[in-house]
Amino acid sequence: MDLLQSYKGTDMDDDEQGQESPDQNPNSTGSDHSSPDSSPLRISLPSKSAAPKVDDTMLALTVATDPKRNQSKPINPTQHVVNFNPTYDQLWAPIYGPAHPYAKDGLAQGMRNHKLGFVEDASIGSFVFDEQYNTFHKYGYAADPSQNQYIGNLDAFQQNDGISVYNIPQHEQKKRKLEKKKEKLDSEENGEDGEDGGNVDPTEVDNPASEAWLLKNRKSPWAGKKEGLQTELTEEQKKYAEEYAKKKGEERGGDRDKGEIVQDKSTFHGKEERDYQGRSWIAPPKDAKATNDHCYIPKRLVHTWSGHTKGVSAIRFFPKSGHLILSAGMDTKVKIWDVFNSGKCMRTYMGHSKAVRDIWFCNDGTKFLTAGYDKNIKYWDTETGQVISTFSTGKVPYVVRLNPDEDKQNVLLAGMSDKKIVQWDMNSGQITQEYDQHLGAVNTITFVDNNRRFVTSSDDKSLRVWEFGIPVVIKYISEPHMHSMPAISLHPNKNWLAAQSLDNQVLIYSTRERFQLNKKKRFAGHIVAGYACQVNFSPDGRFVMSGDGEGKMWFWDWKSCKVFRTLKCHEGVCIGCEWHPLEQSKVATCGWDGLIKY
Repeated sequence: MDLLQSYKGTDMDDDEQGQESPDQNPNSTGSDHSSPDSSPLRISLPSKSAAPKVDDTMLALTVATDPKRNQSKPINPTQHVVNFNPTYDQLWAPIYGPAHPYAKDGLAQGMRNHKLGFVEDASIGSFVFDEQYNTFHKYGYAADPSQNQYIGNLDAFQQNDGISVYNIPQHEQKKRKLEKKKEKLDSEENGEDGEDGGNVDPTEVDNPASEAWLLKNRKSPWAGKKEGLQTELTEEQKKYAEEYAKKKGEERGGDRDKGEIVQDKSTFHGKEERDYQGRSWIAPPKDAKATNDHCYIPKRLVHTWSGHTKGVSAIRFFPKSGHLILSAGMDTKVKIWDVFNSGKCMRTYMGHSKAVRDIWFCNDGTKFLTAGYDKNIKYWDTETGQVISTFSTGKVPYVVRLNPDEDKQNVLLAGMSDKKIVQWDMNSGQITQEYDQHLGAVNTITFVDNNRRFVTSSDDKSLRVWEFGIPVVIKYISEPHMHSMPAISLHPNKNWLAAQSLDNQVLIYSTRERFQLNKKKRFAGHIVAGYACQVNFSPDGRFVMSGDGEGKMWFWDWKSCKVFRTLKCHEGVCIGCEWHPLEQSKVATCGWDGLIKY
């Protein structure tokens, strides 16, 4: 009841505020509330809303702001609701402020007009800007592009007719040229007559910081930059300059026999150079013939030649007969060894100052080429050990080859470290051709197609096929999956190339027109990554062999591509391998342990 009374009290107060007299209000429970006839007591409660409380300040603000401002400001990309109609320009405006949530670098795809993001159009071109900038610095006035008027020193503007630094009138230019000429003549006369001594302080003439000195020593627009011209070199400087020139000459490795530092010499180690019949020690034995056509995989070590003090980088059998083997050492020496009889070193050729990279016999074996890291290519006489000629371009030759045609035995091809393949005519000593298309140092050169073409591989992970004598690539093979191929050899039937790929496999390419990769034949299992291990075939073409980075020798069957045998040959890398041309089951290998094994 008390509660009801209190409600009634509040109601009454409210009513009294709203009305003049209680009688006018039919609902009012006035003084007659005690009468029994009156209507039952009514309680009016304050109204309550069940809707959730909403913060409408943002709405009020957006309504309050004028729509024009909305149209000019950019849209916030993180906002999910846009409560006005944006214009096209707004939708495509560059994003300011927080990054876009769904783009890597905070720019939505549609915003890009440059690979680094969004670039706004400049209202002034770079040339125009430079022109105004330089004009302002020279004359003191410049055009203001926003208001279409000039700012700065307007007196100078009127005086110069508003020219900029880039549009000097023709007559002005001529006038300047004449002035310059006159100045030059004056200075020369002054120098001859010695007048400058009369009217200029002689101390000033000797002081490089003064105007007089500048006028006297003016040779070029930049003559003033030098702090005193030194004419005489001191003794110490002369000595240094000489040493430096000498050192530079040595580094160049002699441009065509120039700056040659190593004296070519050769030592014969055999008993006698000619036997009792007068035959030379390099003459092939008469009885050397192929015993049978079938090749067999070697099983045991027959002989080891040791004489190189460092690793051996390449070996080559004497052509056709194989009774001698030539080896290139990293100890700068090239040695030739007897294979059939004594098994001793027959001759040492010393003519390089750094490690020897590659060697190659001519067709009859009487001469051979060596390429060294001292940037020289030398052509030796096998028998006497004399250097017939030396070639150099000042770059390191990585591979040397002679054209296998009998009538082109004087043509030398060398793959260089500067991405070129250089062709010399050895009779004249002239460079006759340069094949310059590779993007990395050239690693191999292999003649194919009756020696009309040759294939080169390079550090740029591509193979290129060239027509001999024409420096245009006729076939370019480069696939994304290809690795560098530092060693390539030709199958005895001339139809296939085996390429040692640095992803630990040997790939086979056809030498027919299209030079396709033979996908069915690949030989793997060995680890050669990082080493230019030579790959080779048996003379009958039934086996493929290659060294590997762990000193093993791998043999695969050509038809089935299965590993036939592995032999542990060397400590360290087994870099080179050659199958004997006549003895069917003998193989020579060389490694970085300095040994050659047979």
